[in-house]
Amino acid sequence: MFRFFSNFTKKIIMSSFLLYGYNLVSVKLGITVPINIITILTITVFGYSALFSFILILILIY
Repeated sequence: MFRFFSNFTKKIIMSSFLLYGYNLVSVKLGITVPINIITILTITVFGYSALFSFILILILIY
C-alpha cells in the first residue's frame, strides 16, 4: 500500500514538472496549458497522451 502511494506521488511530481517544462517552452507561442489539479491528475493517469490532447484542444478551440 505504501508503495502505491509512493509511486503515485512520484507520478504527480513528474507530471507537474512535465507540465511546467512544457509551459516554459511554449510561452512564446502562446499555447500554455494551465497548471491546476485537474490537468496534473489527468496527465498523471494518462501520461503524455493527455498532455498532447490538452495541447490539441487548446489549439482547436482557441
